[in-house]
Amino acid sequence: MEQSREIRSFEFDQFPSATEFASQIESNNHPAVFKGIIKDWKAFSKWNPTEGGLDYLQEQLGSSIVEAMLSRTAPVFYGDLRSHERVPIPFSTFIGFCKQHKQKMDDGHPDYVESERHRQTESESESETERPSLLSGDALPQQLYLAQVPIMNAENEERVQLEALNDDIQTPAFLETKIIASINLWMNNAEAKSSTHYDPHHNLLCIVAGRKQVILWPPSASPMLYPLPIYGEASNHSAIALENPDFSIYPRAENSMEYSQKVILHAGDALFIPEGWFHQIDSDNLTVAVNFWWRSNIISSLSEHMDSYYLRRILRRLTDREMNQVLDKASSFGTERLKKHICELHNNKEPDQSDHGLDQSCKRQDLKEKGLQQKILLHELGPYPLQALHEIVSLVHDHVNVADLSQHMQSTSTTNSELTVKDQCRNIVATRLFRLEDDPIAKILWTLEPCILQDVFLSMAHNFPRTLEALILHLLSPVGAEVLTRKFDEMDRQASEEDRNKFYQVFYDAFDDQFAAMNAILNGKESFALQAFKNVLDKFLGVKL
Repeated sequence: MEQSREIRSFEFDQFPSATEFASQIESNNHPAVFKGIIKDWKAFSKWNPTEGGLDYLQEQLGSSIVEAMLSRTAPVFYGDLRSHERVPIPFSTFIGFCKQHKQKMDDGHPDYVESERHRQTESESESETERPSLLSGDALPQQLYLAQVPIMNAENEERVQLEALNDDIQTPAFLETKIIASINLWMNNAEAKSSTHYDPHHNLLCIVAGRKQVILWPPSASPMLYPLPIYGEASNHSAIALENPDFSIYPRAENSMEYSQKVILHAGDALFIPEGWFHQIDSDNLTVAVNFWWRSNIISSLSEHMDSYYLRRILRRLTDREMNQVLDKASSFGTERLKKHICELHNNKEPDQSDHGLDQSCKRQDLKEKGLQQKILLHELGPYPLQALHEIVSLVHDHVNVADLSQHMQSTSTTNSELTVKDQCRNIVATRLFRLEDDPIAKILWTLEPCILQDVFLSMAHNFPRTLEALILHLLSPVGAEVLTRKFDEMDRQASEEDRNKFYQVFYDAFDDQFAAMNAILNGKESFALQAFKNVLDKFLGVKL
């Protein structure tokens, strides 16, 4: 996952035109800050709480009923419907709370909110049956937040509660060509923190009064933020608690800040938050903001009959990336380090003659291709491939009793040998490893150059055919199958068609049932891809299978 680029910032004399915004900022789907862009709004002076703005707002909308967000987790307001309620209150009541808060602050009582919160905490220590309802009137003023109260809503005009404020604001010039979906008021009397979430629309957040701190993460940081399940009511929100994150439950979240950027917005500033970007917002006391939402061109141009196709393409792309990341972890571990580890183990040892004897009775007929025969003779192998061969053979023999396996296979038909052996040979380990670091065989295969791995397999096919058979049919893990197929792809790109055909003929001739060998590799590879797909659903959609 790449870290995001620096957020662009524009001053008053640098604001982009509608064309520049669309081509240079919006199309890149990257945040941007516009300093002082709304200072010419009427709202900038008329709504300011320190300059009589509360009286003005009460005069304009005092009798209006607005829907407020009510939560006992204040100052944190979580988007999950289970964590808050939407309650109708007179706008004048909320303005009264703002005036009360401002008066206390002006009188030099900055800690009064904390004392009130302490009183509420004591009240909450009562039993569940005695605890008052959020709607009983016992809630504290700071537990209310006017969040997303509509000033304009193109899809539902009846829901608009603050239409009278429309004359005090104006759409920034670079949005003049956009079809605005909604304009909303955000207002808090006490400090407030929003939960981490993303929006399905482009967003221009404008600060009319006060200050907001915004932390942003690109969509690629989704795995670090543990989004709630896609089928839930708050699927665009993170499951991580802001006040006390539990990294034992959400371990990836511990590194989430490495992919974030922080922006401080003052009165007059605006921030473009592209769709899909996670953001968490801290608002100072008596902060007033207005935001504009509009649909992106990408979403607007998506044809409905193509939805299933795009969904499959996106999920396949994320799955492929997840598979690559599992294997790329070996790079940080160090290929050279793994090679050194192989060479250090059993240093200067020759392959065990007893290992060789287990397969000697099962040798295939002599190979006709003289060139390949020279490569697969043990004394022709170089020190490193010989050591790798020894390590692989030793690992197989540590987990599978090849002698018993060989004897059993001789009494089993080739059509059902694999299933019968799996059922009856207790010494065979059915491994389901998906992480490269957990599979010693896959790690060895991963470190070998294609030409060296080819020599190792040719030697196994000639000298240890039953060991090769046991490896592929019974010890090849899902991650091992993925590694093996990738190595085969590299071999194919480097070899001529004739050499490729010769190699695969020798390789698969080592098996009594060639179809079973191919099937084992493909099943393992698909199993690895399935696990990667499950990881994608968990990381990006919050769905566990």
